[in-house]
Order: sequence, then structure tokens, then C-alpha cells
Amino acid sequence: NKRPPLSFTLVGKFFLLGLIGSSGKILFFAGVQYSSPTLSSAMANLTPIFTLLLSLICRMETLNLRRSSGLAKSLGTIVSVMGAMVVTLYKGPAILRANLPSNLLHHFLNSQQSKWIFGGFLLSINSLVSAVWNIGQAATVKEYPEEMTIVFFYTLFVTIQIFIFSLIVETNPDTWKLKPGIEIVAIVYAAIFVSVLRIGVHVWCLHKKGPVYVAMFKPLGIAIAVVMVVTFLGETLYLGSVIGSVAIVAGFYTVIWGQIKEKKNNDDQEQQVRDGSLESSTQRTPLLKTNINKEEGV
Repeated sequence: NKRPPLSFTLVGKFFLLGLIGSSGKILFFAGVQYSSPTLSSAMANLTPIFTLLLSLICRMETLNLRRSSGLAKSLGTIVSVMGAMVVTLYKGPAILRANLPSNLLHHFLNSQQSKWIFGGFLLSINSLVSAVWNIGQAATVKEYPEEMTIVFFYTLFVTIQIFIFSLIVETNPDTWKLKPGIEIVAIVYAAIFVSVLRIGVHVWCLHKKGPVYVAMFKPLGIAIAVVMVVTFLGETLYLGSVIGSVAIVAGFYTVIWGQIKEKKNNDDQEQQVRDGSLESSTQRTPLLKTNINKEEGV
């Protein structure tokens, strides 16, 4: 297969995707600054809902509530998001107490309490922007199915846009000096795994499965985060984390089952249409041969 030509229009679409992505990053960090990481984790799970609604509006997804697949997709999305809300907003009694100290993490999660409503508003807008990015990215990949090229231009434009925005906002030259230690490690990790690897896998999955399928992994990340926090940071495991994680996984696989069943139904319908067309063609062929034989006999 030949690579499709790279036109100025496509580069413009890559620039818009970068603008949407950079705006989402700025809104996310601003929302965390005005509220807390706990609230940002909860509000981020609005992205699957926004993505599903936008996909229905753009006719990229179908939702027939009369079929079991449509009910599974809608109910699975709601259950998954509600489970993520439980993980982040409800603790409950402690189930497993860790031996490692977790005062630093607890202080960090509860240190920023000012301007909570404004921060939540910014985070909700970020969820909507993320849903728009999923839809736009899926449409772009469908038009230009070269994932790594899209990742390259997207990362390039996001870097340029955020760099210009940072120069305008942050005028103090001392803040641009990197300190050795955890800051450099965090920047290198974010550059390799967050900006390149994650986006590459994200774009590839958008091309293969669609935006709703990709967005459903966001609540699943909350359950993974709970396991990582308990294992490596020594955080206590609470009942709310267990209940929410189970709900997230159950909702996630319910949506996956709905999409698989919907795809199977569509494939069966297409096969029936092909079989019907073949039957009609075979029925017409003997009549045609009979008429030809009659003409030759005459």
C-alpha cells in the first residue's frame, strides 16, 4: 500500500489537533492547581460520556437501545464512570493497611482546597476537550492512516504551542532552570512514555477500534492507579477502592461485549445480504441461458 500524500490541509488538521491537545493539557494542570489531583481523577472520567455523545452526534457510533448490544454499551459506560467516581470520592473502611508511610502522599492529595469550584469547572472543560480530541483524531486517522506521522506532527505542534504559551505566561528566567534529580527524571519519563509511547498507542487504537473504545480505558486507569499506590507508595486500601475498581472492570467489559456483539450482528447482516444477492444471481442465470438456447434453435 502506498502512503497517502501529505497535503497542506492535512498539516492544518494536525495543527488543530495539536491546538486541542495543548489546550487540554493547560486546562488540566490549571484545574489541578485550583482544586486537587483527587478531583481531577474524578472529573477525567467524564470523557467517556462526552465521547459517546459526540460519537453519536457525528454518527461514528450507533446506539440502538432495543438491542442488547446498545444497552450494554450505554449501561457499561454509566457503570464504569460511576465506579471511577466511587474510587475517587468514597473511601469507606480500611481493608488492607500498608506498613509503609504515606503521609507525603496524603498531604499532597489534600493540600490544595482553594477555588475548588473553579478548578472543577476547568477540569470538566478539559474532559469535553479530550472527547473532541478523540473524535477529531479518529476522523484524521481514518482519512490519513499513518499513525506515526500523525504522532510526529501532533507532538511537534503541541511542543511549539505550549512553548510559546509558556514564554508568554512565565517571564521569570529562574523558573526555566532544571534542578538535578526527580525533576529531570520526571521530564524524561513524560517525554518518552507520556508524549510518544502513549500517544502512539492511542492513535493506533483509535484507528483500529474507534474513539469510544479508547475512552473507556480512562476509568480503567483509576483501578490500576489504586494498585500502584498501594504497592509502591504504601497507601491504605479502602473498601471504596475495591468496590469502584470492580465496577470499572465490569462496566468496561460490558461495553467491550456490546461492541463485539454489535460487530457480529453487522457482519451477519452483511453476509445475509451477500448470500441473497448470490441466490438472486444464480436464479437469473438459467433463465438467461434458456433464452439464449431458444434463440440459437430458432
